[in-house]
Amino acid sequence: MSQEGLTEAYGWAARDSSGILSPLHFTRRANGDTDITIKILYCGICHSDFHMLKNDHGISIYPLVPGHEIVGEVTKVGRRVTKFKVGDVAGVGGIVGTCGTCSNCTQGLETYCPKMILTSSSHYHDGSITYGGFSDNFVVDEHFAVTIPESMPLHATAPLLCAGITVYSPMLHHGLCRPGQHLGVVGLGGLGHLAVKFAKAFGMKVTVISTSSRKKEEAIERLGVDSFLLSHQQQQLQDATGTMDGIIDTVSAPHSVYPLVGLLKTGGNLILVGAPAASSPELPSLPLIMGRKSISGSAGGGMRETQEMIEFAAKHNISADVEVIPMDYVTTAMGRLVNNDVQYRFVIDVANTLDTPRTN
Repeated sequence: MSQEGLTEAYGWAARDSSGILSPLHFTRRANGDTDITIKILYCGICHSDFHMLKNDHGISIYPLVPGHEIVGEVTKVGRRVTKFKVGDVAGVGGIVGTCGTCSNCTQGLETYCPKMILTSSSHYHDGSITYGGFSDNFVVDEHFAVTIPESMPLHATAPLLCAGITVYSPMLHHGLCRPGQHLGVVGLGGLGHLAVKFAKAFGMKVTVISTSSRKKEEAIERLGVDSFLLSHQQQQLQDATGTMDGIIDTVSAPHSVYPLVGLLKTGGNLILVGAPAASSPELPSLPLIMGRKSISGSAGGGMRETQEMIEFAAKHNISADVEVIPMDYVTTAMGRLVNNDVQYRFVIDVANTLDTPRTN
């Protein structure tokens, strides 16, 4: 602790939009009355971390410590904390603060609060900059942390704090969680493979829609999907016309949604959860009108729903398929992530590698 009571921290940060990360000593705010301090064990890498590093959305604050899929051990609790005790395992996702009083906050939809504070590269209530989970510790209000059941593998649980809730929340909100329904999943990456796992746990029929034929075998054999479509094969798309109750589009690169709308049944919904840096093409209004179909977006769920998602995942043995990496590999991992060279999520072994150089 420094003289001002701030929390000393150490992690990896980008100094500019080059996206190159290197070690950084910095400070977090002091552990307040309703805060917990976490020793970070694992932190996932999300595609949005890359966008933030590159300042693709124009909101990045440097130096920038990324990371919002955090799992760690509670090492300190404030005097008014009730949800955690020292030694518990806690998880932190994409937000660490809101206004607490707007209609979204009071309904448990903190993700949509207009004063939402991001886990990294935002300003906290006291004016301090938020730094993410590519670091040794984290200070967070207990409201924005979830409890992690003992049965869950921590390295494979970290991605659920962002990727997991990002697909789980819209499935429940739009009623795409009933046995026998047919869900399309666009993109078989960090979000997509978890959408498949949740859908299968709900008892749904699942079709993966991808640009890559090499993903067909892993989708069917490893993840148990019922069918696989190549998005550039018109005959395959035509044969599947009007068969899906809903589609979750997880792709974070600009692409046309026009072919996807045709796959929906009457009244079906295409849900966009990927966050491309550039806008997608114009919406296909006529197919929407003629099929009473809709296109919607979703930014994930609030804290109550995130806790419910974690408990559902624990009950059904759902976790992410991950490649665990050391901290000093993060810049390389970002490059591989952009090229879709990961199956399906990078997770940093923070506790064991933050100060340990790679040996291979």
